[in-house]
Amino acid sequence: MFMNKFGFDDAFNYKEEMDLDAALKRYFPDGIDIYFENVGGNMLDAVLLNMRLRGRISVCGMVSQYNLEQPEGVHNLISLVPKSIRMEGFLVYDYFHLFPKYLDMVLPYIKQGKIVYVEDTAEGLENAPAALIGLFNGRNIGKQVVAVSRE
Repeated sequence: MFMNKFGFDDAFNYKEEMDLDAALKRYFPDGIDIYFENVGGNMLDAVLLNMRLRGRISVCGMVSQYNLEQPEGVHNLISLVPKSIRMEGFLVYDYFHLFPKYLDMVLPYIKQGKIVYVEDTAEGLENAPAALIGLFNGRNIGKQVVAVSRE
């Protein structure tokens, strides 16, 4: 359902795959050019093994690591060297000054239906804690919103 809605060629749930390296080889037999990192841990480790020469990794977060008492190590960083991979972290705040320009560019695409987004809405402040916990368990699809009032 979501693959068609978002226009993906293919997708898999990393939490359901026993062997992430094998899954990535199956879905990306020619390797990965660009990876948006928001998971971390074992997923990042497998991605590093499957990156293409001069691939790029944008690091925005590592949600799988946030609530661990002992964060998992990343063991395949050596892949950065022979594959000349660029891996760079970023924060949206570094680019906030470009937001008006971004809106001018993206709003026409949204209106034309070329960019699709989903909001997962929890109704009522009393459901906010469960919605937050759901973010870390992968329960939500899209942006998590808590509607405190519909007035």
